[in-house]
Amino acid sequence: MALDLDRAHDIYHDDLIVEFPQSGERISGERNLYELRAHYPAKLTFKILRIRGEGNLWITELIITYDGRPVNVVTIMEFKDGKVAHETHYYADPFEPPEWRSQWVQRM
Repeated sequence: MALDLDRAHDIYHDDLIVEFPQSGERISGERNLYELRAHYPAKLTFKILRIRGEGNLWITELIITYDGRPVNVVTIMEFKDGKVAHETHYYADPFEPPEWRSQWVQRM
């Protein structure tokens, strides 16, 4: 699915904080996140794999494809007043598993 930016941002609190620990970046405010996404240079698509949580804490596992390159993502969302107030994203590139462990695992 492609991102509908206006619709996607309905879930965010105005004083949202988004963090990317792997790059050491923090985005403060829903408007800054909106503008970052509006100016993103790559074509993005999203495939949600699983959403789990309760109350004010939810975890989403998804694949974001950047110009045809898939990346596995885990997002931790904390809610306040019914909207996302804090979000942390962890990114991981796919890789081929080592042959030595093939007898104990299944390919997904």
